[in-house]
Amino acid sequence: MRVAGFNSIIHPEQRILICAFLLANSEVAFSVLRQSLDMTDSGLSKQIKVLADAGYVSISKEGGVPRPRRWLALTPAGREATEAHLAALRGIVESRQGTVGG
Repeated sequence: MRVAGFNSIIHPEQRILICAFLLANSEVAFSVLRQSLDMTDSGLSKQIKVLADAGYVSISKEGGVPRPRRWLALTPAGREATEAHLAALRGIVESRQGTVGG
């Protein structure tokens, strides 16, 4: 069964948590996201790369400071894809309510 709006790139647990966090915040420092989601640097970097390669997350680096920060934000496409995915999940739940075993 194919569900409209369901996004297999966003769906894995860590990626949906990242997208949901970024959906609620316009821009977040990598270190804040890592700490908030209790992820390792390498684990978060890997998931951010997948989302960035898909065009869902933008990464910018702060310049002119001794310890530059990486800032993350959902792109317009990432915001649209996340909202569509969340709507698809709600639709799945709603379509199963009141069914046997649902």
